[in-house]
Amino acid sequence: MAILKVVHFPDDRLRCKCRPVEVIDDKIKTLAADMFETMYHDEGIGLAAPQVGLKIRMVVIDIPGDDGEQGKPENQVVLINPEITAREGEVLSTEGCLSVPEYNAEITRSEKVQVKALNLNGEEVTYDAGGLFAICLQHEIEHLDGTLFIDHLSALKRGMLLKKYTKLKKEAKRSGVEY
Repeated sequence: MAILKVVHFPDDRLRCKCRPVEVIDDKIKTLAADMFETMYHDEGIGLAAPQVGLKIRMVVIDIPGDDGEQGKPENQVVLINPEITAREGEVLSTEGCLSVPEYNAEITRSEKVQVKALNLNGEEVTYDAGGLFAICLQHEIEHLDGTLFIDHLSALKRGMLLKKYTKLKKEAKRSGVEY
C-alpha cells in the first residue's frame, strides 16, 4: 500500500468529470487500498479518485464507528461508478475537504440519499443512507463530477477562498515547497 498525493484546490484536476470504471481488476483493488491509506493518513472520512489525480468514478468512505475508530474492514465502503438515485429532506452540514485544507463551511445537503454503485467484486450495491454517511456520500460523489463543497457557498465567500488559496500557492512556489 502507498500514500498518494492529494490534489489541492484550485488545481484544475478537481474540476474534471470522471469516466466510469470499465474493469474491476487488481489495479483498482490496489488503488482502493492506497486511497484508504491516504485518507487515514490525512485524517479524512472519504476520498474520491480525482482527489488523488485520477479521472475515474471511484470513492472510498469510512465513517468512524461509535468507538471513534476507523480502519475496520466492515466499515470500509468502496463505491465504483456511484450514482445518487433518490434524495429526501434537507440538513445543514459543516464540511471540510482533504483537497481544501484548513477550511470548513456550512452548506445544505439532502438529509437522506439512496446510492447505487458497484463494489470491488463487481456486484451492484445500494445504500439507503442518512446522517454523516449521507452527507459524505453526496460530498464524495460530487467530486466525480468536478464539484467541490465550496461550490455551494456564495460567490463572495468562494471568491475570498480562491484568493486565499491562490496566494498560498504562490508563496509555496516561491519558497520551493509543493502545495
